Amino acid sequence: MTGEGPLGPALAAELLGARVVDLPLRGEWVAVHSPADRIPSHGTDILGQRYAFDFVRFDPRRGAPDHPRGGRLSALVGIPTRECPGWAESVHAPLDGEVVVAHDGIAEPGRVVPIRQLALVVKNGLTFRPTPGNLVRVMGNHVILRCGDVFAGFAHLVPGSVAVAAGDAVRTGDVLGRVGTTGNSTMPHLHFQLMDGPDPLTARGVACAFRAYEVEQADGSWRRVEGAIPRGIERIRWVGPAPDM
Repeated sequence: MTGEGPLGPALAAELLGARVVDLPLRGEWVAVHSPADRIPSHGTDILGQRYAFDFVRFDPRRGAPDHPRGGRLSALVGIPTRECPGWAESVHAPLDGEVVVAHDGIAEPGRVVPIRQLALVVKNGLTFRPTPGNLVRVMGNHVILRCGDVFAGFAHLVPGSVAVAAGDAVRTGDVLGRVGTTGNSTMPHLHFQLMDGPDPLTARGVACAFRAYEVEQADGSWRRVEGAIPRGIERIRWVGPAPDM
């Protein structure tokens, strides 16, 4: 069920029978928070995020999911948001569905200052109260799809990038928006999760695996895995469907 390393028996048992969907991103990414590493993946069950993922764009220029400038100065004074790896990358529907929520209009910081952003995330985590207004402030610009009996959520999108509206029917692969850093976010990334209801304030998380992607091997080659869940130590990239035999 995972791409490379084995899970402990407790994690493996809980993820057994996970819903299989397409990867919602293209290019190379790292799942810095993943249920393959711990459950709850974000340290809490609230907001339906028991099995949620945070995907950060892998920057091959540095060999790490980081800003190309790096260094202590960037951590203190910040870097332009538009220069961060992954910013404005397309977010794709991982399965067919209907849009039930499409929220846009939340502003995004022009610069990402890691120390300041981290302080805000900690503050928001300590003071969060489960109200609709607070939910929007945490998720930022976001989309929620109904896909049969499950609901898929995509958070922190770039303002003005949400490409769908409530009631729209979408097909697997359709663009929903762009990766950003709105809401409770320290850097551009995609927060993705499946839930059993349309409202994260009351929904419970649903475990999911990804239909197909590639994992980089120690020798630099790539290995295709199917029906798997990436771990935080893995560099992964999207692949299309397997060719017809």
